[in-house]
Amino acid sequence: MTDHLTAFLKFLSLNRNVSAHTVRAYGGDLRQFLDYLAEEQGRKPRDVDPASIDRTAIRSFLGSPLVRSRSRATAARKLAAVRTFVRFLCREGLIDSDPGSLIATPKREVRMPAHLSEQEMETLLAGPSGEDMLGRRDRAMLELFYASGLRLSELAGLDLEDVNLSARMTRVMGKGGKPRIVPFNKSAASAIRAYLKDREWLTRRRTEASSRRTKRDPLFVNYRGARLTVRSIDRLVRRYAVASGSRAGISPHALRHSFATHLLQRGADLRAIQELLGHARLSTTP
Repeated sequence: MTDHLTAFLKFLSLNRNVSAHTVRAYGGDLRQFLDYLAEEQGRKPRDVDPASIDRTAIRSFLGSPLVRSRSRATAARKLAAVRTFVRFLCREGLIDSDPGSLIATPKREVRMPAHLSEQEMETLLAGPSGEDMLGRRDRAMLELFYASGLRLSELAGLDLEDVNLSARMTRVMGKGGKPRIVPFNKSAASAIRAYLKDREWLTRRRTEASSRRTKRDPLFVNYRGARLTVRSIDRLVRRYAVASGSRAGISPHALRHSFATHLLQRGADLRAIQELLGHARLSTTP
């Protein structure tokens, strides 16, 4: 069975054009599922028979303490992973039917996402110091975050060539490899211009330290000239949020929702906001 799981994850990555993050999440959920089945059957995960994956087995997994102790959103994600895997097994002729389609998706809690007021955003954006290189970098990063509503992974993945300062536009590769063009304001453009001089010095250090040049040229870099990781950006945003006196739990995703909420409050069209955020469905737009 573990070989089938490996083949499924490879199929997802190569044929379904899903993100690496989704592949990792599905892999973790399905390994939990197989571990649960193996324990129930008194065997090892690799020895689980595909034919034993029926409606009862899936419902039992969803009702286990491992899943019930999590949020409804997590349970829904685990069910989605199992359903997709079961459909794969069915297409490969390893099982005769698709039991996953017979199970209803858990209803999700409706919660308003955290966001900052316009005054709180102004305070947050004023947090980074303009007196040093990394402070100017962080100011540019926060300004672009708020002005564009990008996802954390999208901001981290930006390359220098993706940003057109004269047109105040950036090219973004969104979920599922879908590209889109997102505008940003003059404040973000000014902050990026101020940072680019520092970036040139930082990336020169990287080039001098290594003879290897990467094909991609990241926009936001650390003090060694390497691309800022998703984790590093998340940590920086949370640090500035705490320093600005914002409420607990303010994350990069909160900046994205602040962008959408403030546009909506100022009369922007909901479908236009949907396009800017890169949402496939209107229901996922606040």
